[in-house]
Amino acid sequence: MNLLSRNHPIWGMAFRPLYPLAAVYGAVSVLLWSFGYQGTAALPGYFWHAHEMIWGYTGAIVVAFLLTAVATWTGQPRTWGTPLMLLALLWLVSRLCMFAAPLTLAGGIAGVAFYWLAAWHMGAAVVRSRNRRNYPAVAALFVFGLLQALFHWQLARHNFAALNHGLLAGLAVVAGFIGLVGMRVIPFFTARRLGCEQVSSHPYVMSASLLAPLAMALLYGFQVALPLAALIALASGGLYMAQTVRWWRPEVAKEPMLWILFAGFLLTGAGLAVLGAGYWLPRWQSLGVHLVAVGGIGLMTVGMMVRTALGHTGRPLYPAPAAMPLAFWLMAGAALARAAAAVLMYLHPAAYRPGLWLSGLLFATSLLLYAWRYLPWLAAPRVDGKAG
Repeated sequence: MNLLSRNHPIWGMAFRPLYPLAAVYGAVSVLLWSFGYQGTAALPGYFWHAHEMIWGYTGAIVVAFLLTAVATWTGQPRTWGTPLMLLALLWLVSRLCMFAAPLTLAGGIAGVAFYWLAAWHMGAAVVRSRNRRNYPAVAALFVFGLLQALFHWQLARHNFAALNHGLLAGLAVVAGFIGLVGMRVIPFFTARRLGCEQVSSHPYVMSASLLAPLAMALLYGFQVALPLAALIALASGGLYMAQTVRWWRPEVAKEPMLWILFAGFLLTGAGLAVLGAGYWLPRWQSLGVHLVAVGGIGLMTVGMMVRTALGHTGRPLYPAPAAMPLAFWLMAGAALARAAAAVLMYLHPAAYRPGLWLSGLLFATSLLLYAWRYLPWLAAPRVDGKAG
């Protein structure tokens, strides 16, 4: 069947095109950055790298997961076919434009449209089903697009000081999405796999896992009450780490499909705490950012891409597919190497660049392993014959 046909299996659900696109792009963009690419005149250096990892790589996976999950959460029809093709096109146009300085603003507009259109699709399903529990997730997706718009507005004004806070804002929203997803699925997956009682959390704790980082993001994005944003980061980090301890069972260490999520959630919490402390101890900020970005986002995204794509293509969840435990360990190694580089940047500057190279290679290899193993499945019909 023609790939451009709306009925091709790749357009059956949001995870099918967006997971492999994100995996390949994440690998390529990290390799480019690690080995010297410095962006464009309009989006230089670190700003290009951070923008593309937050609103490019991570954002595609967030949208893919939410649009896939909301059909299950609400019982509403899935986003597929032509609407999904449009979403993928917007994301791809945005990525390509970021490599050409004259097209940066156009790429920003396409990127914002991607998030707001995804929020509209998700919101329509949530409203139709009166599923109030998921209103905050829709709002967070809208805010994620809003913060990208704010970033590009500051970029057009050459307000580079504000861009740093804009990037922290985007990272905070992603941490909130990790909180939202992790609080829902990690104890559930653990109970299902280990046959134990599911550890429940108070509804206020569940809400705080998303809303606290979202509040932090808005404070960073609009550059107000920054000490309060730092305190929220510290509190959110403590909450995430405490929850990880509550869920933990020794048997988890023997289950790659579980420990990858535990490690990602724990490192997100640790990163938020270090990032919060970085307001008063600036040398800690890079460590906090990369604990969230490579440790939290890296581990959670590869772990969730592996698991959700299995379930939604009709395949058994256990054991982990061949090469995926290796992909998990490679991503864990990337997180360790990047955290070490952030520390060595001040203690032993000559070791910083090799640490960056090693982290980039491990990160990219993990994602390329995923794309190699999963793309044939994502481009084929479900093995159980169901739609999706």
